[in-house]
Amino acid sequence: MPAATADLHSPARTPSGIIKFTNCRLARNKRLTEEDLWLSSITGKILNCQEAFYEHRASPDRTIDLGGRIVSPGLIDVQLNGGFGFDFSVAPEEITTYAKGVARLNRQLIKTGVTAYLPTLTSQRSEVYHKVLPHLGPSGSRRNPSDGAESLGAHCEGPFLNPVKKGIHDASIFLDAPSGFSSLSACYGAPSLLRPTSPIKCITLAPEIPGVLSCIPALVDLGITVSLGHTDASFEEASAGISAGASMITHLFNAMRPLHHRDPGIFGLLGTTPNSATASTTGGAGPSAKPFFGCIADGVHLHPTTVALAWSAHPDGFILVSDAMALVGLRDGTYDWTNGAKIRKEGYVLTLEGEEKIAGSAVTLVECVNNCLNWSGASVAEVLGAVTATPARMLGLEGKGCLEPGADADLVVLEERVNDGGWKTLEVDQVWKFGVKVFDKEQE
Repeated sequence: MPAATADLHSPARTPSGIIKFTNCRLARNKRLTEEDLWLSSITGKILNCQEAFYEHRASPDRTIDLGGRIVSPGLIDVQLNGGFGFDFSVAPEEITTYAKGVARLNRQLIKTGVTAYLPTLTSQRSEVYHKVLPHLGPSGSRRNPSDGAESLGAHCEGPFLNPVKKGIHDASIFLDAPSGFSSLSACYGAPSLLRPTSPIKCITLAPEIPGVLSCIPALVDLGITVSLGHTDASFEEASAGISAGASMITHLFNAMRPLHHRDPGIFGLLGTTPNSATASTTGGAGPSAKPFFGCIADGVHLHPTTVALAWSAHPDGFILVSDAMALVGLRDGTYDWTNGAKIRKEGYVLTLEGEEKIAGSAVTLVECVNNCLNWSGASVAEVLGAVTATPARMLGLEGKGCLEPGADADLVVLEERVNDGGWKTLEVDQVWKFGVKVFDKEQE
């Protein structure tokens, strides 16, 4: 039989769903490496190309030449208050309106390169937590790329905070002296704390507030990350919080006691080695490890040199966060906020009307990446790690924030540019979620 006839009668090859990226640089293990990346649009996972090709005889349905661009894991933002006109802390009368708002934000957010995040609530009354938290839990189980960015669980920033470091939080609703789980469940709602269905992934507390230290171990046992923030804690008080199980600092330097040469405060935790911190005045042994910490590199919250200082002190714990508010993506002007307050937006700068207090940011996470890249002296791959591998490690996530076989194929394709002045930028060209392309700058 002639070969052409044989081809006509051969069964069609079943599509493998495999996509191969080639001619690209992978952001992996703090380095950029020139190698191919295989992924599956069927499983939504990154593949081991050797195993797929040699053991399973699978070949790609599509090979995409990326022209030397960078492939990074999808960005992870662990402090996002809202965006594109939606605020996680505002509970409407009709809760279906809230759910639709979350869905709209997710579809917009993923275009900025953020594929997963912690929806963050500022300090609220208990009825608000009870109403909205059920809609902010982890959403990845649906594995639907068209949903957009994925919630990893809520971040409750308060209300067990110190009024002297309230920032723009409403101190009138702060709570103190929590008496164990009963106080926490009354505040957030018992279903919001209990595994396996808890929607809360992180809670920010002030360790010096009476009763807080005794609650930290219980929260950690529930799988909730505890972060220290909005605090006037001394170094010893902060050390006690870490010893109790806290592992994160919320927006380092902002809303906390400043560094002093005789009392380094929370920042002093970044200068310690395991079990080497000075014993606290109450007899504590000091922190067992350096904590992770959030850093807002928007050029407003922190001076560029302060960002560089934080990076130098503890690069393995450095996590870039946007602290973005609902006003990201909106025009400049004055907008209503929670509890009757108003926020003024001028570019990236957000301030509480009538005061000079910074009111979160109006910056995207990739813009923070670009600022940090130019201010810190770190490499592209190292800075990308601060919004991928490091937050995933802090949250104890497997299969996120990396490009290893078996991880979720949440990817950002980035174009690297350098202007005449030497300023480096990474621009989001494509975003892939669970192995499916959900954003392409050229098609917008």
